Amino acid sequence: MKTNKLYISGKHAAYEALMYAPHAVKRVYIARGFQDNNINKLIKRNGLEREPLSEGEARADIKGNASSQGIVVQISLIDMLQPFDKFLDSLKPTSSTVLLFLSGVQDPHNVGAIIRSAAAFGVSGVLVPQQNQSPITAAVIKSSAGMAFQLPLVNIPNMQNALAQLKKKGFKAYALAAGKQNVADATFDSPSVLVLGNEGQGIDKSVRALCDETLSIPMHLRTESLNVAASAAITLHAWSVKHPEALK
Repeated sequence: MKTNKLYISGKHAAYEALMYAPHAVKRVYIARGFQDNNINKLIKRNGLEREPLSEGEARADIKGNASSQGIVVQISLIDMLQPFDKFLDSLKPTSSTVLLFLSGVQDPHNVGAIIRSAAAFGVSGVLVPQQNQSPITAAVIKSSAGMAFQLPLVNIPNMQNALAQLKKKGFKAYALAAGKQNVADATFDSPSVLVLGNEGQGIDKSVRALCDETLSIPMHLRTESLNVAASAAITLHAWSVKHPEALK
């Protein structure tokens, strides 16, 4: 990742960060006359200083934030993303555990939409590789509607090693790509990891070789493929049909 600092703007995103990931919030820039009781209480609860937004706006990395609504929050990506080894050690998978594994998803808006769907369907974590992958950015957080702060985002140094370790822990790996098996027919009777590939080239070959099954989404012949974020949402819905308890 090019930088550890991330700046997000707007009341909704700021509230989500302060409420669900306060450990990752390092600075809060507030405009003169800003009024939001819920946010102000969270700032006080987390022992953060209110810094003038007018000073922050002079910085190039904050100035680009449009419609700040009077608040900009600085996030530490190191504190926001979980190390894979730590995440794996804490994981106690059951048949109702599902993870999303990103393999070269480049569009930050797709990444954000995938995270939003992950939160909606009870995913236990989204695994984000360090290489050949859109990093977590302000655009990702905005597209996730703030859900990026509400579930584990896991930093993956090596995709092949990570997937192999998950399989050793009992996970069954499903590649989302053109294949014979209809996603609706998958049993999902083990801890599941759903692997999502690049928007144009699909899943990395070395990663796909580690997957146990390939799942496809049936569609009309006039349509060649679906957006990766849409595919993720459809597959997660199919998984949730077999695991309705995950939605409670």
